[in-house]
Amino acid sequence: MQARTTVAAGLAGLVLTGVLASPGAALAAPKDPEIPVGTRLAARTHPAVQLTSVSYAADVAVPTPVAKPQAIRSLTMQGVEAVQSGKISSDDNSIYRWVVQQMARNPGRYFSPGKPERVVKATAGGLCTGWWVTPDGYMVTAAHCVGQEDAELARTFASQALDKINKKDAADLVAGLGEFASDDEIVRTAAKIFQVWNADNIKIRNVESSLSLLQSLPGGGVDKTAKAIPIELVAKGTVYPGKDVAILKANGMSNLPTVPLGADSDVRVGDTLYISGFPGTVTQTSIFNIESKLEPAFTEGPYNAARQTPEGVPYIQTQAPSYPGNSGGPVFSRDGKVIGILVGGLIQQDGGSTEGESFVLPVGVVKEKLNEKNIRPAESVTTKSYNEALELFFADHYSEALPKFREVQALHPNHPYVARYISDSQQAITAGRDKSSSPILPWLLWGGGGLALVVALGALAAVLRRGRRPKAPASFPQIPYGAHQAPPPAGHGPVPYDDRSGRYDPYNADSYGGHDPYNADPYGGPRQPAHSRRSPHPLPMGPEGGPAVAPQPPYGQAPSRSGPGADTRIAGLEAELERLRRDIGRHPDDGR
Repeated sequence: MQARTTVAAGLAGLVLTGVLASPGAALAAPKDPEIPVGTRLAARTHPAVQLTSVSYAADVAVPTPVAKPQAIRSLTMQGVEAVQSGKISSDDNSIYRWVVQQMARNPGRYFSPGKPERVVKATAGGLCTGWWVTPDGYMVTAAHCVGQEDAELARTFASQALDKINKKDAADLVAGLGEFASDDEIVRTAAKIFQVWNADNIKIRNVESSLSLLQSLPGGGVDKTAKAIPIELVAKGTVYPGKDVAILKANGMSNLPTVPLGADSDVRVGDTLYISGFPGTVTQTSIFNIESKLEPAFTEGPYNAARQTPEGVPYIQTQAPSYPGNSGGPVFSRDGKVIGILVGGLIQQDGGSTEGESFVLPVGVVKEKLNEKNIRPAESVTTKSYNEALELFFADHYSEALPKFREVQALHPNHPYVARYISDSQQAITAGRDKSSSPILPWLLWGGGGLALVVALGALAAVLRRGRRPKAPASFPQIPYGAHQAPPPAGHGPVPYDDRSGRYDPYNADSYGGHDPYNADPYGGPRQPAHSRRSPHPLPMGPEGGPAVAPQPPYGQAPSRSGPGADTRIAGLEAELERLRRDIGRHPDDGR
């Protein structure tokens, strides 16, 4: 009796310290603090959003510009008339500035192609945004991000590959003006003349193209060398204003972060939309380092209107800001599902983009293209664990979030953000900001001593039950492997159900209703309440750390409580309990 009382007292002490608190209560989802929708969405979706690149190599040729004497003479006469009429000043500087401005309006009118032809081996390219839809490497982006039409490709090479030729041609023109070359406006206007003229007369031969994305370093952070990882084109739609969507595939990938697809009906006019991507205003500048360039930008704005092209292609107009480089990026509803793909904006006559007028291809069109290739979007196990960890992190449950983040790191070592969250969680725990519901629980579940504690506590519950007065043994029919447990007969209290499926669940049965093979009293005594349900294997611990299994009686007979093993078993459990008390007193190392 004294031994049993000592064990019971120790068990009660553990309950008071929270070690035996209800698992359901300890693992209940924490109530989130007020986190802005955009903050939560950005954290969830950024890992799946990638910077993509299309690169071209080609032989680029442009003729030498030759002035058209007749056109130049006519332009000079117009200048004289403008001076005489008082439209421009009579000083030479003003006259030449006016002449160059007229040339810039229509360069082809004043220059013709001549020889020799200038040929350069050139490269050009563009940066866009893509996003993973499957764990094994299928990605969505815009069609115009993976291959340009001839006219667009010519403009790309003209702006990127002909810089030296354009500057030389402009310098030759300004030099012909003599002392008037000191006018900065004349120099700038001359450069514009040949940017346009060379682009109009460019010839591109032997074009080769390649697609790639930028790979992050293992363990978080981004590769400072911006290493290009090849990616293949799987399917391509028609460039904007058509069905401007493309599907890419990166080989050899697994456990990639993904984003879920929604439906066109998920949003309507007035809803807030969220755009994620890589604006060229950042990726093309030298102000920021490569790490910050490879982190997506997040913008938001209202759904303004539903539009449709003459060919019947639907588009969504939104006021969420976007820029060149955002093309191909995902657009989210407030629920975190992709409702479309960012394609473009309105272009002004001077070539600039119109602020606050972005156009989104609805997700229904994206799904059509995926279905054509029998690609099924899916949430990765990495994303599931990562999102669970984020919810705990945002609720300040850092010690519970930490093992989840470590799980993400093990699943996907190249994850670009998880290392940062692990570090932030550790710092928050050290600073005393952890609000986890049971601070000792993560250690018990994830540390080395957790399993031993659970098994030993189950053994304690078994001993206490066996100390009761024996009655006739309870028996129940054996259930074949894989068969469903039938509900108990009428008169045995309420039928327990699995909370998720609505089916009768013998392993989730309440002790007062239905048979629970892991909670039944083999001596026919009253069953334990649901909250004290013990482990599926309530065996005492042996001297080597394994369960000490006593000889079993024949089926249907009650085991004997007499013999030398009865008291030594209780004494051994008291020793085990004392050891567990000492272990609990040791603080877990949150930095593991």
